[in-house]
Amino acid sequence: MEGLKALIITLWCVWVFLILSHSSLGDAKVRHYKFDVEYFFKSVDCVERLVMGINGQFPGPTIRAEVGDTLDIAVTNKLSTDETTIHWHGIRQYGTPWADGTAFVTQCAINSGETFHYRFKVDKAGTFFYHAHNRLQITGGLYGSLIVDLPNGQKEPFHYDDEIILLFSDWWHKSVQEQDVGLTNKYENFRWVWEAQSILINGRGQFGCSLGANFINHSLPVCHFKGDEDCAPYILSVLPNKTYRIRIASVTSLLSLNLAISNHKMVVVEADGYYVQPFTVDNIDIYSGESYSVLLTTDQNPNQNYWISVGHRDANVSTTQALTLLNYNIIPASVLPSSPPPVTPPWDDDKGRKDFAKRFVALKGTPKPPKYSNRRIVLLGMQVLIDDYLRWSMNGISLEFPPTPYLGSMKFNLRNAFDWQDPPENYPQDYDIYSPPEYDNSTLGNMVYKFELNQVVDVILQNANSYVLNATAYHPWHLHGHDFWVLAYGEGKFKDGDEKLFNLENPPMKNTVAVFPYSWTAIRFRADNPGVWLFHCHMEPHFLVGMGVVFAEGVQYVNGIPEQALACGLTAEMLIDKGHDLIRMAPHAEAVENLLDLDYEDVVRVVEIHGMGRDREDDSCCSYV
Repeated sequence: MEGLKALIITLWCVWVFLILSHSSLGDAKVRHYKFDVEYFFKSVDCVERLVMGINGQFPGPTIRAEVGDTLDIAVTNKLSTDETTIHWHGIRQYGTPWADGTAFVTQCAINSGETFHYRFKVDKAGTFFYHAHNRLQITGGLYGSLIVDLPNGQKEPFHYDDEIILLFSDWWHKSVQEQDVGLTNKYENFRWVWEAQSILINGRGQFGCSLGANFINHSLPVCHFKGDEDCAPYILSVLPNKTYRIRIASVTSLLSLNLAISNHKMVVVEADGYYVQPFTVDNIDIYSGESYSVLLTTDQNPNQNYWISVGHRDANVSTTQALTLLNYNIIPASVLPSSPPPVTPPWDDDKGRKDFAKRFVALKGTPKPPKYSNRRIVLLGMQVLIDDYLRWSMNGISLEFPPTPYLGSMKFNLRNAFDWQDPPENYPQDYDIYSPPEYDNSTLGNMVYKFELNQVVDVILQNANSYVLNATAYHPWHLHGHDFWVLAYGEGKFKDGDEKLFNLENPPMKNTVAVFPYSWTAIRFRADNPGVWLFHCHMEPHFLVGMGVVFAEGVQYVNGIPEQALACGLTAEMLIDKGHDLIRMAPHAEAVENLLDLDYEDVVRVVEIHGMGRDREDDSCCSYV
């Protein structure tokens, strides 16, 4: 009886605390969305094929919120053949690592017919997006824009009259499944995805014709549209003598892109949700996973239309540049410009790419990096054969996810869920980055880099030759759960003493950064977000076959993991065992229900949260701790 009284008093305190906590939220809004993920047919580039979209829309609905708002997004998987998850790219997920949306890292994948509630706070303004994070589902079209505005009354450090949202992607006519099988076959049957058929602007592209065919040296006909077709170009309608903020994000599966607008300059003001010192450009390189805001002033002749060109920056790819129009609303949008569209810089213009990347410096007031780091990890990306499979590895480890998500495994100390050994933090110093890989002891692995909470970490991303001689790639790397300072880009192999190149005064903060051929990129971040986080190449075919690592810090402080995020692998077995304990608790819950006039299910949940009424040595049994 004394134990039951203690339980009632504790529950009463919890109930009062929850009411007080709720009242302290003030005017913060909870914005609810319902996402049904499903397949449907659509001619996004004038060729009908199966699209993976949301609520019948492609791209998915744009999410809009203000800093401090909570997003509550119920994602229902209506795909009959696939599991799925949604990652909220650029949202740091402080306090909600289970909502990061990474299959087998932070949650179990959502099975067909099931619904998963993502609930998280947006704490920083900026241009972001969301996308699938399971296998190659980005390639199938599962993505959309996510815009976070400053709170009402606060102003940006730049002026604009209106804004336009542009989401860039690449598009294949091969199915996601065909591409997946081709990439994961043994080497003798390996099939690369090759070039995309189209580049899409807000989900629209043209295959088999081009708006600029009269100016481009190929045999394509000129596209003609009535305007209501799925693949009709997305026209940017503007008014003269205005300044527009164009929010740009790239969710390509593979291609790196370049944006240019005829006769117009662009002023870059934001990168990955952080303000940068404004600078003016004629064109912009944008890699998969990056986002920008640019200012465009409509100060040209309003009696003509202007080309908007989005071309690729990749070797041996014949994908036609995407074209649409900037229309001043004075003349019809159907009138094509009389001059050629901008020419996309050549793919091997390394100097131009690097010069653009190095122009980014943080706007005054942006947090500065710590002067020193506590730890350095040098990651060498290698394309290797492992058991006759072509894989990417980092320091000889090709990432292969365990069947039990890392977050639950580490929270509940499940020692047999994955390899708890520490992965290598460097590579052999005699490795020749200019030759095909000779580091032949690469292996599949699922180890985790474990950091102390608040540890300052430097990561050096080292690029090298691919499996074929004189072949390399540009790799955009994205870090989940954190933003980082881009300290430097360097040539060749990183060596001791290259720290003198680090910019510690005003480096830009980003969440995605490019690594250039036979070069290195240095980043610094603070491991201040309890959870387990992916760090990976954002090119889907590279990530699918192992180009990524896993970071973790402060997992013991993670609370409130939903049961559904744990309902697979070894954590599912743990939940079954816990269910028996809850059955044993049922009489206590019924007594509290009668005394406090609470719903029975609510009482069971509070009992579950606080693990009451159990004799145990640790709290590893419960999904809410």
